Order: sequence, then C-alpha cells, then structure tokens
Amino acid sequence: MEKSENIYPVFDRMLTRADKESLLKQRGMMLWFTGLSGSGKSTVAIALERELQRRGLLCRLLDGDNIRTGINANLGFTADDRRENIRRIAEVAKLFVDTGIITLAAFISPTEELRTLARDIIGADDFKEIYISTPLEECERRDVKGLYARARRGEVKHFTGISAPFEAPQHPALSLDTSRLTLEQSVAKLVELVTGSMP
Repeated sequence: MEKSENIYPVFDRMLTRADKESLLKQRGMMLWFTGLSGSGKSTVAIALERELQRRGLLCRLLDGDNIRTGINANLGFTADDRRENIRRIAEVAKLFVDTGIITLAAFISPTEELRTLARDIIGADDFKEIYISTPLEECERRDVKGLYARARRGEVKHFTGISAPFEAPQHPALSLDTSRLTLEQSVAKLVELVTGSMP
C-alpha cells in the first residue's frame, strides 16, 4: 500500500478558521482565568460573557462545574487526573477558538506547568492568561461552598491554597483583584483586552 503524505485528508476539505472568523466578524481567542477557589473567576467570566454577547460577540464559557459533570466526569483530583482535566479542556477550547469563538475558561489550574500545557495546545498567539489575584484571606472569607473550612479541618485533601500550592502567573495578560475592583471595573478591563485584539 502506498504511503499517504496526509493521513487526515478531511482537513483539506474543511472550511478554514479564517472562513469562520469572517462569518462571525470576530477573532477567536482564549481567555484563561486562573486563581484560587472563591477568587471570582466564574463570576467575572459569566459577567464578561454577558457583556460580549450584548456587544454582538459570540462566546463560550467553560467552567469547572460544567466540565466536571460532563466530558471530565470520570476524572478525580489526583495529579494525573488534574493534568488530564486541563488537557481535555484545552483540546475542546482549541476547537472553539479555531471556530472563531471567544472562549472563556475558568479553572484554578494552580501550576505554571498546567497553564503551559493549555497554552501549548491552544497556541500562544490565541492564549490570554487572566489572573484573578484576589488574596487567600478574601477567598476564604467568601468560602461560598464551605471548602476552605473543610480543608482547614483536614476533610478535603490537596486543597489549593491550604494543603496544595498555587503558583501565581508570572506574566498574565491581565491581573484582577476582585477585592479591590468592582465586577464592572473587572469586566471593563477585560472588554478592552478583547476588543483591542480584534481585527
């Protein structure tokens, strides 16, 4: 059998990313929100999604809750499972970005290694790291799900910020402390970042 140069010939017949972006009149990109539990990642991402929708820009929000109950329902919280969780999220996100969709991902992703994995899969040109830098004390004060209290009692193992480390990003595209900024101020800064990246 003759060796084929292209073992995935269907790619040559598919519409390109440029075709999709032309249709949507926007540029696909990834805004990767990282920060401690309770820092405000999901709250800010949800508010941004609504504001971009209001401006006629198509978005998709990927969040720990909607991913862990679906595509990653079979994963736990071991180091290997956390890595696979981020890898799958990044692969799915890349499909959205390549379709011209502004994709928002809100995950703790506590280590530089995990965030680099996501960046490498999605592509550095499309990947904008957003660090929700709210201090641990404020996150713990909010403790909406009661997780910090349980972690302090030793009931939750390997809890980021308490019994597992969080490595702050060294060079995020944007850093937002939700204990100092209002939700509206955070969203305004993000909208500026997004619209400044549009053609």
